[in-house]
Amino acid sequence: MSIIKLTNDNFDEMVIKSDKTVLIDFYAKWCGPCRMVSPIVDEISEQTQEYRVCKADVDEEPELAQKFGVSNIPTLVVVKNGKIANQCVGARSKEFILSMMNE
Repeated sequence: MSIIKLTNDNFDEMVIKSDKTVLIDFYAKWCGPCRMVSPIVDEISEQTQEYRVCKADVDEEPELAQKFGVSNIPTLVVVKNGKIANQCVGARSKEFILSMMNE
């Protein structure tokens, strides 16, 4: 499944109304740790249809970042049934991210 570019305009449809667990990667192009996490998030998206994977650029979507209280990046947020199920800050391993999504 391809990565969804998350915006304020598609947020409700892609996240709140999703029937799948959603992983949101809040990032910025200039952020070194974000560039470390990005290929891992891409890999998760490519390997399974079980999850919806979205990325939100905090510089392009500051309101969305604010909605989730993102003050440091990368921030990974897992949403299930329209509610935050898990959240972490910083570069993490694929195993850690998958465990967050399956809790």
